[in-house]
Amino acid sequence: MKKHYSLILILLFVPLCSLFAQQEKGIYGNENWLNIWTEFNSNKEEYPVPTQILSGNISADTQLYKKETYLLLGDVFVTGGATLSIEPGTVILGDFKSKASLTITEGSKIMAEGTQTDPIVFTSNKSIRKKGDWGGIFILGNAPVNKIGSKWELEYGLKPSSSRLVQYGGPDAENNSGTLKYVRIEYAGKRTKDYGYYNGLTLAGVGAGTVVENIMVSYCAGSSFYVLGGNTILHQLVSFRAKKNDFTFNYGAQALMTNSLAVKSPYFTSSAGASSIYLASYNKKEEIDPSKKGTYLYAENLTLLVLSDDLAADIDVGLVHEAMYVKEGASFSINKSIFSGFNPGVLLEDKIWINNENLSNMVFANMYFNNCKGNIFTEGSSNNEDLENWYGNRAFQNVYSKGSDSETFIDVKNLSNPDFRLRINKIIASNILDKD
Repeated sequence: MKKHYSLILILLFVPLCSLFAQQEKGIYGNENWLNIWTEFNSNKEEYPVPTQILSGNISADTQLYKKETYLLLGDVFVTGGATLSIEPGTVILGDFKSKASLTITEGSKIMAEGTQTDPIVFTSNKSIRKKGDWGGIFILGNAPVNKIGSKWELEYGLKPSSSRLVQYGGPDAENNSGTLKYVRIEYAGKRTKDYGYYNGLTLAGVGAGTVVENIMVSYCAGSSFYVLGGNTILHQLVSFRAKKNDFTFNYGAQALMTNSLAVKSPYFTSSAGASSIYLASYNKKEEIDPSKKGTYLYAENLTLLVLSDDLAADIDVGLVHEAMYVKEGASFSINKSIFSGFNPGVLLEDKIWINNENLSNMVFANMYFNNCKGNIFTEGSSNNEDLENWYGNRAFQNVYSKGSDSETFIDVKNLSNPDFRLRINKIIASNILDKD
């Protein structure tokens, strides 16, 4: 990890990694940490009508209160070093007609600290809510990005009063853009003609001083979480039924993600396919500075799964795709995690040569690959013998099985109160690679 992280991240990660070292595979907890604050049936939720409007630039410290319901109108920017503080239980409705969005500009902060019993909710203002009803949330920081230059601008078609309001990136890996804790983001991801889909939560050049934990993004038309550069620490994130990727890391992102969940549905995913984790270092190679770090993800205790009433049939008709897609130049270490119900488990870009150097930068250890149609493949190749031999080595302690959802997880069918933790006492695991 030393070659990928600054000293501050190493100091932060060591106690966290020691804490997680004794945990079981997948998301964990003595209690089900999804209880109370998450909502897997958000289409049934009723929210109050707006009593206040948020629009334009917020250039002074501002407090939002639970007793009010706020309408986010158009592109809203927190600017000039201001802090937007949001009381637990506050509801903010993103306007459908104006395709509202909220941007925390570089140097400003958001302090959105909900609680387990009183989460903060960003959702659509439509009575019948759908994916892409409104934009999403952008947080722009001053942490490193691997693009050429020192400052960059978001390319989502936002309409700021000054281009400075959409700039991000810089030298401060410890950058603090505030806190998001116990927050739900629903029905975001509007589509634009020239820039594609917004994401539920975009972190651009965000540093390790920013707290991002217990965040649920559901029914997003873009990616639920998009990490663009920066040095981020992400804990207990939930992505539910995203149309695109659940977690996207790009442009030199240096990220630690722990105890996090992604639930995909064959019927809510883009017909073009989408991964749970999409790992890249660039979109266009000519955009990046080769002297800067490529994207690196260190992840522990993830649960990525496909919920389907007939998984085999959905795979056969092409509705299920890989859990993780890895592009050239990106590296990772994924540990103590579950990939369940994918086709295949992992797909490596065909530009990645299968050799010792590259494999040493792509680590899967103590994994549980369950019910996947094939485990780890190179794109366009049906022969994954080298990958099977490598990751099937007993030193990695990876496990391969064909358990049903009811055998594998405590309760995934009851979306009113689901429990996606591993059902330890019901699993009969095999260390033999599945070569389907």
